Amino acid sequence: MSAAKPHSEKSVTSGPAAPQAAHAGEARSSAVMAAGTLVSRFLGFGKTWMLGAALGLGSTVTDTFINANNLPNLIFLLVAGGVFNAVLVPQIIKASKAPDRGADYISRLLTLAVVVLLSLTLLVTLLAPWVIELTTQGYSPQQKSLAVAFAFWCLPQIFFYGLYALLTQVLNANGAFGPAMWAPILNNIVAIAGLGMFIGILGANEINPHTLDNWGSFQTFLVAGFSTIGVVAQTAILLVPVFRLRLGLRPRFGWRGVGLGQAAKLSVWTLATAAAGQLAFLYVMRIATIPGAERLRLERAGDHATAATLPGNAVLEVASQLYLLPHSIIALSLATVLFNRMTRASQDGNRAELRRALSHGLRTMAVATVFGALALFALAGPLGMFFSGGHKQDGVMLAQTLTILALSTPFMSANFMMSRVFYANEDARTPFFIQLVLALVNVVSAFFIQFLPFDQIIFAIAVLYTGGNILSVMVSAFFLRRLLGHLDGPRVASSYIRMGYAALGSAIAGAGALWLMGSYQADGFAWSSRPAALVTVVVVGPVMLAVYFVLLKVLRVTELQDLLQPLLGRLRRTPAAPGPETAPELGAEAGAGEAVAREVPAPPRPAPERATTSVDTGLIPRISGEFDAASFRAGPDLGSGDVRGWAADGGYLPEEELPGTAQGSQGRAEIPLPGRRTYQGQAGHNPYFPFDRRRKK
Repeated sequence: MSAAKPHSEKSVTSGPAAPQAAHAGEARSSAVMAAGTLVSRFLGFGKTWMLGAALGLGSTVTDTFINANNLPNLIFLLVAGGVFNAVLVPQIIKASKAPDRGADYISRLLTLAVVVLLSLTLLVTLLAPWVIELTTQGYSPQQKSLAVAFAFWCLPQIFFYGLYALLTQVLNANGAFGPAMWAPILNNIVAIAGLGMFIGILGANEINPHTLDNWGSFQTFLVAGFSTIGVVAQTAILLVPVFRLRLGLRPRFGWRGVGLGQAAKLSVWTLATAAAGQLAFLYVMRIATIPGAERLRLERAGDHATAATLPGNAVLEVASQLYLLPHSIIALSLATVLFNRMTRASQDGNRAELRRALSHGLRTMAVATVFGALALFALAGPLGMFFSGGHKQDGVMLAQTLTILALSTPFMSANFMMSRVFYANEDARTPFFIQLVLALVNVVSAFFIQFLPFDQIIFAIAVLYTGGNILSVMVSAFFLRRLLGHLDGPRVASSYIRMGYAALGSAIAGAGALWLMGSYQADGFAWSSRPAALVTVVVVGPVMLAVYFVLLKVLRVTELQDLLQPLLGRLRRTPAAPGPETAPELGAEAGAGEAVAREVPAPPRPAPERATTSVDTGLIPRISGEFDAASFRAGPDLGSGDVRGWAADGGYLPEEELPGTAQGSQGRAEIPLPGRRTYQGQAGHNPYFPFDRRRKK
């Protein structure tokens, strides 16, 4: 559990030693966040395995449930997610720096948010039949009826997703990063319990097939009801650490002067970016429902053999979760923490340091994502069988989808890291243009994909996602070169090539091990059962990892040490030292020894007021509708001198006309922060708030 602590002026101006300490802190925080994400992800995979066992991966019921269960997250992100990330998050964090820790201000924001979320949730839930009509295509009346039943249970999650995001930011603003990291674990445990009860009472799908014809309300409760209860538990458990902050939060009405309207105007580009991405994703998901509807029609016509070869949106969803694993564990955590380093460089107008932070992030996360891409590609067969629900054909379709997605893993993570540069620079327009290009490509491509043969639609969507990830890197690199001059291309390319050779060698070794375990034979050990598939992954995975590490050492890939140093340091209970690249990157001015660093202290850096933003901006196309709690965690602001600073007069923000601190781009000299022109006075003295008038009497 990492916490952001205030730093004295000395720590800010201590020369190269400060950046070294900051980099080490970045690495340690990334490791802690990755650990929490890892536990949550593996429990999430446990939930996915249980769902396949209970309902079957290639069943109509599973496709219908996954589509309905994804809707709350997608609707929340479309309607409110951008507002929460771009408007409310900066306001909460800025308000928390006031002498009263923003208790009054945050109470009003929370009250307003709860009212809006309740209204939105009630409206969408009441309109569930129309929501299902808009987000599906080709459903039969019976399947549509089940989808609506699932939706009535799942759509209330919208309220709890929003409340979870708000409580997370209140905790982040007060330096408590741990609770939100572990809360999703409770969500997965509750959902797994519900599916366990389903299997224990009603039997697994392999023994007792669950279809539309024998489905009932009790089954709906165990699957969809427990899914929603898990989301409620994930949110409710955050109330405990929030109450321990002793902020005195309580319902407060009277929202005039809170400043959200002006903040929303300043955040219009971020809101548009989120909307473009989610609308495109919803349309693609609508197309993904076509094969499942056709499969049901074929089953009703008695053509079960052909129906079994049609992958549905459940196959795409599970493949997406597997494909996202390297990104979620390593890239997301590293990018969240490096965002602070990028922000400091942007505030200082230091393009070279901004470029070095980007280069460091791209190369360090590639150690995991390049290996993850080839490992998922090689292990797609046994992974498909493990999550198949017991049917080989479903495992084959999942493996085929995963092989298409897997090889673009490094591109997705690279684009996410590149997008951090724009937001660290307070440039929200460029990400919008990038997202708009990707959204147009997705929508146009999905329109033509719907006319393909039914058995090719899901695979074509997977190809679309892979191509979109590659295209996004190309477009982002074009804009970043205009901003940074160059992207340290030769060094980054050299690292990726050497990692690629190492990953290819490990994949060849893995292929040999898989051949020995019968993975390439229809009746081989790896395809004999789901436990056998798990054994195959457990045996072959470490072999591939060991070969990969050896080849990285042989090829002198120093980024491996950067990635492992935090973990090794924590195991030895000693602080992690900066990686080998840190010293050279500090510049020739630092010389070879510490004495030079002491003789040439870095000039003091101004401590401007700014907002920490959430890591999910919608720039990357979402290929999994499942709620990602990590998207609403802001990273700790390490090594910065403005963690707890506030204006001299005790106000929430600096002077109203203070210009932005970042270097603008695309023709803009500076870009104001959200909430820049809100009320500037002392906490608790806003003239628009009712209790202030009573105090004046």
